[in-house]
Amino acid sequence: MARILAIDYGKVRTGIAITDELQIIASGLTTVRTKDILPFLVTYTKTENVELFLIGEPKQMNNTPSQSEVLIIPFIEKLKELIPQIKIKRIDERFTSKIAFQTMIDSGLSKKKRQNKALVDQISATIILQTYLSGRSL
Repeated sequence: MARILAIDYGKVRTGIAITDELQIIASGLTTVRTKDILPFLVTYTKTENVELFLIGEPKQMNNTPSQSEVLIIPFIEKLKELIPQIKIKRIDERFTSKIAFQTMIDSGLSKKKRQNKALVDQISATIILQTYLSGRSL
C-alpha cells in the first residue's frame, strides 16, 4: 500500500502529515515554508510511495469557502501539473488549528513550545489526516 500525505496549506507555512504504508497511523512529518512546498512534494514523492494528497479545505461557519481558499486553488492546480499521477482529495479543516493548540496544552507542552506556529501547522495536518482515516473506516 502507498502512503497518504495530508497538507495544511497556509500563507507562510504549510504543515505536512503522512501515514504509514498500511495507512493506519497518521504522523506529523514536517512544516515547510509555503514558497517551498511544491519542490518539497516533488522531491518527497520521488522517494516515497504516495497515493493520495489530502488537502485541507478551510470553510467559514456558514459552510462557504474561507478567504485562504483563493491561495489554495492555484496551489492545487500547480500540484496537479507537477504530480498528476497522485489523486487529490479535500477535507474540511475547520477548527484544526484550535484542536491542534488544545492538543499541545493537553500533552503538557510548555507555553514556549505552544507558540511554535510551525508545530501547530504540523499537528493540524496530522489532525486532518487522522480525521480522514477515522471517517474512512466507518
